[in-house]
Amino acid sequence: MNKLTLPNPLPTAIAVTLALLIWFVIPVPDKVTPEAWHLLAIFIGTIAAIIGKAMPIGALSIVAIALVAVTEVTRPGNPSGAIADALSGFSNPLIWLIAIAVMMAVALTKTGLGTRIGYYFIALFGKKTIGVAYGLVLSELVIAPVTPSNTARGGAIIHPIMRSIADSFNSNPESGTSNKIGKYLALVNYNTNPITSAMFITATAPNPLIVDLVAKATNSAISISWSQWALAALLPGLCMLLLMPLVLYFMFPPEIKNTPNAKEFAKTELVKLGPLKLSEFITLAVSGLMLFMWAGVPSMLFGPDFDFNPTTTAIIGLALLIVTGVLAWDDILKAKSAWDTLIWFAALVMMASFLGKLGLIGWFSSSIQNGISYLGLGWMSATAILVLIYFYTHYFFASTTAHITAMFAAFFTAGVALGAPPMMLALLLAFSSSLMMSLTHYATGTAPIIFGSGYTTLNEWWRAGAVMSVINLLILVVVGSMWWRVLGYI
Repeated sequence: MNKLTLPNPLPTAIAVTLALLIWFVIPVPDKVTPEAWHLLAIFIGTIAAIIGKAMPIGALSIVAIALVAVTEVTRPGNPSGAIADALSGFSNPLIWLIAIAVMMAVALTKTGLGTRIGYYFIALFGKKTIGVAYGLVLSELVIAPVTPSNTARGGAIIHPIMRSIADSFNSNPESGTSNKIGKYLALVNYNTNPITSAMFITATAPNPLIVDLVAKATNSAISISWSQWALAALLPGLCMLLLMPLVLYFMFPPEIKNTPNAKEFAKTELVKLGPLKLSEFITLAVSGLMLFMWAGVPSMLFGPDFDFNPTTTAIIGLALLIVTGVLAWDDILKAKSAWDTLIWFAALVMMASFLGKLGLIGWFSSSIQNGISYLGLGWMSATAILVLIYFYTHYFFASTTAHITAMFAAFFTAGVALGAPPMMLALLLAFSSSLMMSLTHYATGTAPIIFGSGYTTLNEWWRAGAVMSVINLLILVVVGSMWWRVLGYI
């Protein structure tokens, strides 16, 4: 009872050492202000602590907010202004959009609607193993727009369904029978997650951060809407989802090819769930209404007066679920991931924002630009290098948010300066920010859940991730660039 919950010593020591070295030892570069350099020290220390898991990310964010306020790096000699700056992230509507959407996603699990959707698609396509795989893919795709926690979607909703199906064929790690069907389905279960996360702003928490970073970097010249993002990702995303189960089927062929039992098993589970409950119907209707509004349909039908802000739409949806009794206030209070997301997002967005305002991002992007310029490459080759470096450095990150916050703004700004079309570069880096989750067993919160279930070895997981990363990037560049040209985005 009296035990203290202290930070993890080694990663804490590394993070503090890095921060102190930048603050006190490494000279402030030319064209960089001391305030920007000192904020960088806090920022790098925070990112290092997140990567090393010195403390939970929300706790680290509180520490970072306190340090920004105490050191007054944003407004020297102005304590009131410094605390206002430190807390400014909480006024960002995009942060509230994700936090509220995470709260709403509770309804999918509480009502059982998410599970019902999963079993419905298995019952529809489950005659063969490849059909079961596509059933899992379609299940996640359908719920992705309204589940901004990709961990909850892939790990808490789809993964239990996948395990139940594997168990029905006596395929499990405990008995050494993963090769029957479990290994293949587990890899499909996971590799679907990065693709669906890339397809909607509201499919994973860091996506709104990307929208915010792009808008700030272009002085709001590029402000990606929900419908623009979804439309831009539609064709390349569907191509990835169509090809991925086939590639993994070839790489890790399951011993069981025909699965009539899966279809019957899913039907049995649907019978157990019973008819669609009123709470499920309301959740389905509210989710549909939100997608309708996020896609901008009211403004297309009735004019610009009916163009709702995405965060306003999320608040309306949450209010409807509360008023109709689908979610109780206790459900909202117990949505720990939502409140956790709100806090760490606010802190990271605040620091990233002020690094830009104080000129640090501009200096860093200029350094990258100058380094690539020495190679004498055209903008296409330079963009390819930037995207590849940005993507594959995720091997060193255990958090997509930490990666995006640390690198996105600088790489985007450098790419634009090197001549890349801003919208094309924004989309390439934005979608890469989710697709890079395929690489490792620690790349995002979903990974340790599915990898930890034991269906694959570490070598198999990394091999699948490496192959899918190449295929996804090729589809993104080839199909994406053609599709975006058709849409008039580039």
